[in-house]
Amino acid sequence: MTNIGISGAGGRMGRMLIQAVAEHPEANLVAAIERTGSSLLGVDAGELVNLPPMGIKLTDDLDQIIDQLDVLIDFSHPQATADNAKLCQKHGVNMVVGTTGLDDAQNAVLQDASKHIAMVYAGNYSTGVNLTLQLLKMAARAFGDDADVEIIEAHHKHKIDAPSGTAYMMAQAVADARGQDLNAVAVYGRSGQTGERTKGSIGIHAVRGGEIVGDHSVMFIADGEMVEIRHHARDRMTFAAGAVRAAVWVGTQQHGMYDMQDVLGIKG
Repeated sequence: MTNIGISGAGGRMGRMLIQAVAEHPEANLVAAIERTGSSLLGVDAGELVNLPPMGIKLTDDLDQIIDQLDVLIDFSHPQATADNAKLCQKHGVNMVVGTTGLDDAQNAVLQDASKHIAMVYAGNYSTGVNLTLQLLKMAARAFGDDADVEIIEAHHKHKIDAPSGTAYMMAQAVADARGQDLNAVAVYGRSGQTGERTKGSIGIHAVRGGEIVGDHSVMFIADGEMVEIRHHARDRMTFAAGAVRAAVWVGTQQHGMYDMQDVLGIKG
């Protein structure tokens, strides 16, 4: 059994993660962490997701319970994730990170921690999305610069960062396959007199509204034809189940930075 803690346990994904851990035969929930000041502190994790009481109360003090963990799953906020990575590094606790919107300094903290602990860091933990990334690499290599690439992502109105982590993963997959530096070719939305489209650029656009779980579309637009690769998420439990799968997997790994394609065994 892998002893798991969840950071951001009171959020949408956090609640799904509690349920996913409860349903996984090789996972055991031992801690649920929420931000200081949350009204959910002290609530039983099971009751939070309409399950029988688990005897695990939501707490804001990871330091007090971290030695009970094999793996921390973190879907919280960028600075909290960076702080948690330092603590996990100190105590030798492996991590699964799904937080998006980290800045360069926060990403550097995670990279440094992965030199000492095993960490799975992915913008999306669904099997379908990670298979899609492989398809995008194939299409990008086949088309090269002969096709213009546009990425459109849509999420619910409550999402606080844009573009999504998954959109970045997709853009990075295309850029890597074409031998490009994503920072040099990415174009985020368009407005005003933009001029002609720059050859080799990758357009990335975000839509927010309603309760969209997560939709992503990547268009390869060539003269005379277009290929569109799409992924539609319909249930957040897909992401939660994937993250718990990653936690069980990373619990037995040596230090290093991994992604969900490593977990699925499709890295290539």
